[in-house]
Amino acid sequence: MKSNFISKFSFTLAALFALTACGTSEAPTEESQTNETAVEQNVEEENKAEETTEETEDEKEEASEEETEVAEALNFEGRTLNVVATSDSYVPLFDEFTKETGAGVEFLSMSSGEVISRTKAEGKAMADLWFGGGLDAFMAAKDDQLLEQYQSEMTDKLPVEYKDEDGYYFSKGLTVVGFVVNNSILEEKGLEAPKTWKDLADPKYKGEVIMSNPAISGTNYAALKGLLDLYGKEEGWELFSQINDNIDFYSKRGKDPQEKTAQGEFGIGIIPVDQKAFDAAEDYGLTVIYPEDGIPWVPEGVAIFKDSENADIAKAFIDFMLSEKAQNMIAEIDGKDTNQLIVPDIEGLDLGLPKDKLIEQDLSTFGSEREEILNKFKEIAGDKASEE
Repeated sequence: MKSNFISKFSFTLAALFALTACGTSEAPTEESQTNETAVEQNVEEENKAEETTEETEDEKEEASEEETEVAEALNFEGRTLNVVATSDSYVPLFDEFTKETGAGVEFLSMSSGEVISRTKAEGKAMADLWFGGGLDAFMAAKDDQLLEQYQSEMTDKLPVEYKDEDGYYFSKGLTVVGFVVNNSILEEKGLEAPKTWKDLADPKYKGEVIMSNPAISGTNYAALKGLLDLYGKEEGWELFSQINDNIDFYSKRGKDPQEKTAQGEFGIGIIPVDQKAFDAAEDYGLTVIYPEDGIPWVPEGVAIFKDSENADIAKAFIDFMLSEKAQNMIAEIDGKDTNQLIVPDIEGLDLGLPKDKLIEQDLSTFGSEREEILNKFKEIAGDKASEE
């Protein structure tokens, strides 16, 4: 009996062990599942890391190859970029370009009118790059098919209002127009400083205002065109006619209004506002004023001459010119704080320009309406605007 019981108990125990073993095989514990999943994830992550490393290495290799190609493309050692420039003050800028590309630079100083007439007369490019000058001259050169078309990633970033829509010329910066007043002269005569163009038309300023001839000065042509865009032609010409009544004569040099106001010959000068104006203000007791009703402005052009021998170097310079480094240099050389409009967020200068006061100008007619505007100006100014 006892033996039979032990036999049965042994059989039952063996069966129980068997069932337990089967259950363990078919249903792993939660801990076991977690461990297996972690191992699988680690393997996947290691594979991904290896793939990422391979991709990163490939990208680095591609980037290195691209940099090498760019460096080779910009190696102009032994070649020379011929430039028509408005001033030799830009030599440091071109020196920096030489450092980066190896290209030598030779300068030729010439007025915008001479550039166009000589290029048309000779029937070929007189230089590779045209750096600086009145926008109307660049527009005329485009119409005369004297310029080379160019577009790149750098020029694409330039705001549309500061470049030709077809890529024939670009801005290196802007010239803005304002007033400079001689505080002593106005105080002596019991006059307040004008704040707007309409203030400038007040008869109390008769004989106190000096402006350079818009037919000679690109800055003051921009001032005149800006007034017409701001107030419309009818009101604009009426306003200018009233300002003209306060002007005894129109100077033949663009720097006369600032110099003669500083010397006390006039109480108010219409000038291009830049660092020189603020320096003069500090030295001579003047005040620089941005007109509150609207600030005229004009882009300063840069272009590549059509069929020039070194157009590839000129194109490289355009891209260089639009870089942050070059724009900061140009801002310092020109003494202007408008370069932040050309390349946003550069350091540039801070002359307090209220950019929201810049007039919404129609640059498409800046050149095409020039003759009409200047003829009307001469009609109003009469003998006060002699160009001789």
